[in-house]
Amino acid sequence: MTTLSTHDAEERESTADEETTAGEDHVCPDCGGHLTHDASRGETVCADCGLVVDENAIDRGPEWRAFDSAERDEKSRVGAPTTKLMHDEGLSTNIGWQNKDANGNSLSSSQREKMQRLRTWNERFRTRDHSERNLKQALGEIDRMGSALGVPKSARETAGVVYRRALDEGLLPGRSIEGVATASLYAAVRQTNLPQTIDDMVVVSRVDEQEFTRAYRYINRELSLEIGPPDPADYLSKFVSELDASDELAMRAHDLIENGKAANVHSGKSPVGLAAAAIYAAGLLVNEELTQETISDATDVSTVTIRDRYRELLEAEADRDPVEASAAGGSNASA
Repeated sequence: MTTLSTHDAEERESTADEETTAGEDHVCPDCGGHLTHDASRGETVCADCGLVVDENAIDRGPEWRAFDSAERDEKSRVGAPTTKLMHDEGLSTNIGWQNKDANGNSLSSSQREKMQRLRTWNERFRTRDHSERNLKQALGEIDRMGSALGVPKSARETAGVVYRRALDEGLLPGRSIEGVATASLYAAVRQTNLPQTIDDMVVVSRVDEQEFTRAYRYINRELSLEIGPPDPADYLSKFVSELDASDELAMRAHDLIENGKAANVHSGKSPVGLAAAAIYAAGLLVNEELTQETISDATDVSTVTIRDRYRELLEAEADRDPVEASAAGGSNASA
């Protein structure tokens, strides 16, 4: 049995890729002939008329050559991506929890005890001092809370960067790790315009609202984070989904908020309250029955706030379309 070298295998794979591309249902735009891909030149040409359809294709293979497995392993630079959600940025090794060998067979009892001891020592050596242990705990808290809230990984990475900056600036003494971790995640949520409120953070956090909001204001001021005021429109998609409202209502609520912002109704008002009021006002305009109590339960906004804010939004709408606004006011009065 003949063993092919790595170079020969790569050549055969390249030839197979060319044949596969040529066999696909791609035709020449000029003569209707079959297209072939020349990997050495990075060109896609017509086999019949020679027209170059595409050029300068990206070669996604390595820029080096290897002639055996050992040389390939030595030159390879592929590995797991670094992440700010781990205290060592993911550069250390990790021993798997499966008690099986490379062939999938279960380990003996002595080997299992040995692997457990190795895992214990590996976990101890991954953190060199108390600061790294605290950082590991804080990043674990950020990942846990972000996962519970459905925050995307990119925002969790941003939260990890914010916490590391606070640690480097010496902002942690006198504050709990959980409080600063919650504040870092909330800062990342605000920076990425995600529809997460303070009440949502309190549900998943291990500290109370007062502690983490104090920490948030402190790190926001000391780190000079670029966080703008929250936009009420950012909360609409979340609330509309929870209320199972129609797309027409969502678009009308968005228009109400934009008109209210143009009339400066949002100044000094809670963005969550404005979003809830816009949904109620939009329901009146599109004849979709959503009571104030239903919206209050879904958005955690009081009915008093909804009544006050929706009137202001309808007044701003009246300046643009007085007929519909008066109709909405009449339907509410009759209700």
